[in-house]
Amino acid sequence: MKKIVLLLAFIISASAFSQIHKPVKWSTSVVAVSDTKYDLIIQATIGDGWHLYSQSVPENGPIPTAFTFNKNSSFELIGKTSEEVGHTVNDPIFNMKIKFFEGKAVFKQRINVLSKTAFKISGEVEFMVCNDANCLPPSYVDLNFQIPETAMVGATKAKEAEKTENAPTLVVAEQTAIDTLAKEEIAIDSVAKTEVKAVAVEKTAADKGEKSSDRSLLAIFVIAFFSGFAALLTPCVFPMIPMTVSFFTKQSKNRASGIKNAIIYGLSIVIIYVLLGSLVSAVFGADALNALSTNVWFNVIFFVLLVVFAVSFLGAFEIMLPNSWANKVDTKADKGGLIGIFFMALALAIVSFSCTGPIVGTLLVQAAAGGNQVGPIVGMLGFSLALAIPFALFAAFPGWLNSLPKSGGWLNTVKVVLGFLELALAFKFLSNADLVLQLHLLEREVFLAIWIAIFGALSFYLFGKIQLPHDSPLTHISVGRLSLGLLTLTFTIYMIPGLWGAPLNLISAFPPAQHYSESPYGVGFTQGGGAAAATTEIPEGAHLMAPHNILAFTDYDLGMAYAKKVNKPVMLDFTGYACVNCRKMEQQVWPKEQILSILNNDVVLISLYVDDKRPLPAGEEIESKLRPGKKLKYVGQKWSEFQTIKYKANAQPFYVLTDHEGENLINPVGYTPDVEEYHNWLKTGVANFNKK
Repeated sequence: MKKIVLLLAFIISASAFSQIHKPVKWSTSVVAVSDTKYDLIIQATIGDGWHLYSQSVPENGPIPTAFTFNKNSSFELIGKTSEEVGHTVNDPIFNMKIKFFEGKAVFKQRINVLSKTAFKISGEVEFMVCNDANCLPPSYVDLNFQIPETAMVGATKAKEAEKTENAPTLVVAEQTAIDTLAKEEIAIDSVAKTEVKAVAVEKTAADKGEKSSDRSLLAIFVIAFFSGFAALLTPCVFPMIPMTVSFFTKQSKNRASGIKNAIIYGLSIVIIYVLLGSLVSAVFGADALNALSTNVWFNVIFFVLLVVFAVSFLGAFEIMLPNSWANKVDTKADKGGLIGIFFMALALAIVSFSCTGPIVGTLLVQAAAGGNQVGPIVGMLGFSLALAIPFALFAAFPGWLNSLPKSGGWLNTVKVVLGFLELALAFKFLSNADLVLQLHLLEREVFLAIWIAIFGALSFYLFGKIQLPHDSPLTHISVGRLSLGLLTLTFTIYMIPGLWGAPLNLISAFPPAQHYSESPYGVGFTQGGGAAAATTEIPEGAHLMAPHNILAFTDYDLGMAYAKKVNKPVMLDFTGYACVNCRKMEQQVWPKEQILSILNNDVVLISLYVDDKRPLPAGEEIESKLRPGKKLKYVGQKWSEFQTIKYKANAQPFYVLTDHEGENLINPVGYTPDVEEYHNWLKTGVANFNKK
C-alpha cells in the first residue's frame, strides 16, 4: 500500500513539475468593410493569469507581438496592424512603460483586394506571454485567411448596411489557427522518451492588468491634484483667491448666493480643464497615446518642451497667451449670470497661464505618455479640483481669508522650485529617447550626475546661496524653506552612491537600468584592471555577468567542456533577455551571499537565452522537431526546443542542475523567489554531484 501511495505521489509531482504551457489560442476571421477593402481579424484568447505583449514594446523590453503576411498579387496591405487599448504599466524591472493584454486581444489588418476570385492569405504571428512566475519563449503560429468568391457580393451588402446603420460587420470566414504549443506537446510525446522531472512554480493574477491600470489612473489623479495645489501657491494664482472670493461675497445678495456663485465658479474651472484634457485625448487617439512612451521624436519634443517650461519658471521669461484673448473674455464675464461666471473662470485660466501653463503642459505630457486615453482627462480633473476647491471653501467661510499668508517673495520661491522639478523630469524623456535608439549618450552615470547637479543647485537655492532674477532680498530663511532645503540635500546625497553601483530603489523608475551604464560594476571599477580580473582567467566562450561578477557561458558545449575540466556540476539557466522573472531572480535572489557563493565557486553557470535573435551559423539551420516543415532560424529557437524536448517544460526562468553527462542531480526548479528554498536546492544538487 505504501508503495502505491509513493508511486501516486511521484506521478502527481512529476506531472505538476513538468509542464508545457499553452496559454494562448489564436483564431482568424475576415470582415468586409467595402467592395474592395477587408479587415483581417486576429483574435488571441489568453489564459487566466497570463498576459500577451503589445506590438509597441520598447527595445530592450519583452518580445513584442509581431505579424507578417505573405504577399501575393491578390491583395495589398493598408497601414499597420492595429490593436486594442490594453493595459500600460511602468515596469520596474525593465524600467520602461510596457503595454500588454489579458483575457482577450483583437488585432486588425486592413487590406485592399485586387482579385475578384477566391484566394487565401497566409501569415504568421510571433508573440511572447508571461505570468507572475514564468515567461514563455517567443512562439510562432501560422495564420490563414480565406477570401471566398462570394465575398464581393457580401461586401456590397455590407457597404449598404454602412450607409443605413453605420455599423458594417460581415463575417466572411472564420477559422482557428494552429495551436503551436499543443502541436509541440504531441511532438514531444513522439520525439522525447527521456524521463523528466521538472518544477514550474506558478502564480496567477487574472486581474493584474486592470488593477495596474486603475493604479496608474489613480497615480495620475493624485499627482495632478497636488500639482494643482502647487499651482495655487504661484504668484499668478494665489493673489486671485481673496480677490475673487471677495467679489462674489460683495456682489451677491446674501451669503448663500455668494457661496452658490463661488461653487459655480469652481465647477467652471473644472469644466474648462477637463475639456482641455478631453481635447488632447480626442486629437491624439488611443493608438497615438500608446506610442508616446516609445516614440523617439515625441520624447525629444517633450524634453525640449519641459526645458522651456523650466527656464520660464526659473525667471528667464514668461509664457503668456495673447492679451487680446483675456480682453475678449473679460467683456463676456461682465454680462453676469452663469455665462458670466464661466467666462470669469476662463479669464483666470488665461491670465494665470504663465504659472499654470507649464504645470498643465507637464501633466498632459506625463498622462499622455502613460498610454491611457483617459489619462489626460483624469489628470485635468485632479488639477482643476485642487484649483477650484479653495474658492468654494473660502466663499463659504470668508473668515478663513484672514488666515491666508500674505503674498510675497515666497510665491516666487514656489515657482522656482517647480522649475527645478520640471528640469529634472525633462531628462527622463531624453533618457527614454536615448534608450530606444541605444545611443548610450545618457547612460546611468550621466543621468544621475545631471540629477545630482539639479537637486544640489536646488538645495543651494533654498539655503539662499543662489539668487535668481525675480527673487526678493532674503534676510532670513523660514523654517519651511529650511526643511525643504534639508530634504532636497538629503535626496542629493542619497543619489551619489548610485555612481558607484548602488541600486537607488527609491527612484528606480527614473534613471536608466544598471546594465545601461558605462561601468555596470560601478564607477572606479574596470573589468580589465580590477582585482578579480587580475586573478581570474576567463575561459573561452565565458564572460563575467554584471553586476555580480559570476562566470557564465552562453554556449552549451563550451560550458560543459569547462565543467568537466574543473570537475564542477553545471547549472543550466534557461532564461530570456525579455524575461521579467529571470531578472527578478538575478537582481533579488542571486546577489544574496549564500547564493552568490555557490554560483561563483561550486557550479558552472550556462545561461541559454531562448529569445536570442542571432541567426544560427550556416550549416546549423536544422528542421524543427516541434514544427515539422519549419527550420530553426535563431539561436534562441535552438535552446527553446532543447528545453522543451529534453525537460518537457517551456517556461522561464528554468534552472537545471546536471552532471557532465546531462543527468539531473535534483529536480529542476522555476521561479523561486524564496532565498532559503533556492539555497537548499543548490546545496542539495551540489552535494549529490560530490557523492558520485
